[in-house]
Amino acid sequence: MTPARPRIAYVIEPRFPGGTSSAVAQELAVAVTMGDVQVHAISSAMFPGREVAPILEKALDRLGLSLIWEAPKIAADTVILHNPSFLKFNETLPTQIVARTLLVVTHENFLRPGGSDSFDVSTCLSLIDGASLALTKALAPISAHNRDTVERWLSQHGPTRWSVWPEDWHNICDFTFKAPTATPADRRGRHSRPGFEKFPSLPVLDICFPATAEANVLLGADMLIAEEPNRPHWTLIPFQGVEVEQYFEMIDFMVYFTGPTWRESFGRVLAEGVAAGKIVISDPDTAATFGGAVIGAKPRDVDGLITAYISDPARYQRDVRAAQERLSQFSRDAFQAVMANALVTDARGAA
Repeated sequence: MTPARPRIAYVIEPRFPGGTSSAVAQELAVAVTMGDVQVHAISSAMFPGREVAPILEKALDRLGLSLIWEAPKIAADTVILHNPSFLKFNETLPTQIVARTLLVVTHENFLRPGGSDSFDVSTCLSLIDGASLALTKALAPISAHNRDTVERWLSQHGPTRWSVWPEDWHNICDFTFKAPTATPADRRGRHSRPGFEKFPSLPVLDICFPATAEANVLLGADMLIAEEPNRPHWTLIPFQGVEVEQYFEMIDFMVYFTGPTWRESFGRVLAEGVAAGKIVISDPDTAATFGGAVIGAKPRDVDGLITAYISDPARYQRDVRAAQERLSQFSRDAFQAVMANALVTDARGAA
């Protein structure tokens, strides 16, 4: 008898911009090869309307999957809920979840660098716990740093119903690699979704993107555009103002620092920069996720790093290619092995 394919149900807030929707889009392409997939959309108080993130909408169309909005009951062998922070403004989770295994993928760090909660973690997890019946309820961190914040939060809040999944539920970085340029110039950029926490202070931006650079391209700079900071040497582009591929054609170095109260849980945009054939520079904690593929530095180090690479194009090319090789740890195959350990099949089905 042919074994039954596991039933996999995704529970998502499909209007997330940026990394969450990109990660889910990549993950769904793997999930459909491993089981029968349904994708359930929850309308949270976090976002208005029903405009699905474009990258997720394209993935659903390509895979022939439909969004099921506001199902009163979600039943599957394995239920995967992405980014519980979408519930931080909700009073209820308007569905019932029944599963053998419920995984909550923790895209947002539970603690900020200063040790305070990043969002109302307790309320979000309580809403999910109260709406679900599962043999296993686990939090699935997406990186070592993200795992550290989850485990520290749990230790501070005492016993809960939640365990921590033993493997990192990492983003799939299955990109087409672009060859590095043979003639790197002082063309710098950064991109992220808009948000004050995503951007460092103006003084730090001035250090990273000086008037002496040939180009400074800031994509996702909606907040800076509104503030009109009088930096004529900056090219400020709103979020989704150009295709990401076009943005990468405008730079040779991606310089990514955030505000002091924010730390990336994974930093998918950094992996995108490496794949695009660029030298990527970030703070040491964020860079550590990528095992040497991203250079860890302080803002004051950026000028020296860029000058050294421009003077040695062969080193630039060599280091970009080495960084791209290191992204293999986040490949589709590597993630498929992680997912395989989470999938269970109950011949009787979920109740």
